[in-house]
Amino acid sequence: MITIKKHVWLTSLLLGMVAAVMLATPAQAGKSKRVIELESQVKASLAKLYAGHAKARDLRTKAKAVLTFPSVIKIGFLGGIQVGTGVLTDMKGRTLGYYNTTAGSFGYQAGIKGFHYSLFLMNDKAIDRLTAAGGLQLGMGPSLVIVKKGGTMGFTTTTLNKDIYAFIYDSAGIFGGAGIEGTKITKISAPTD
Repeated sequence: MITIKKHVWLTSLLLGMVAAVMLATPAQAGKSKRVIELESQVKASLAKLYAGHAKARDLRTKAKAVLTFPSVIKIGFLGGIQVGTGVLTDMKGRTLGYYNTTAGSFGYQAGIKGFHYSLFLMNDKAIDRLTAAGGLQLGMGPSLVIVKKGGTMGFTTTTLNKDIYAFIYDSAGIFGGAGIEGTKITKISAPTD
């Protein structure tokens, strides 16, 4: 009789532990290692942006969604290419989709640079344009404002009137500058390992 009770008790304990693990990480279930890593990088990137930029903190209370690219690489030698993968999240941090950013440039240039950028999508027009089949080309379509750190911006959270506000931050490398005008953003499937 004692062995049956002991067996039931151990089984109950084991099932309870499995349930606790499943409840503690429901968002991670079924995600690839690459997706988990990318979403973690996005959270860290946004935390860094919010810690260092008051306007970003203000915008997060008004935006409908934010698209963050935590690692964009720009490489150039007589021509250049800029690529990265990002995540669109709602303002509660839930993932809405995955996106690529690409840009090309011509002319004398040489170097390599890494940076982050986040787009605060303020309305349905911006979200609809991003999620459309052809994607979004920055500078063509919804109105875009690039917010520079330390610069005085002519907006407050009560006078916002643009569709997208962009922040370029955490730049490192030996390239002249990091820009996103003309960048093409397209929706992709969830990255795999």
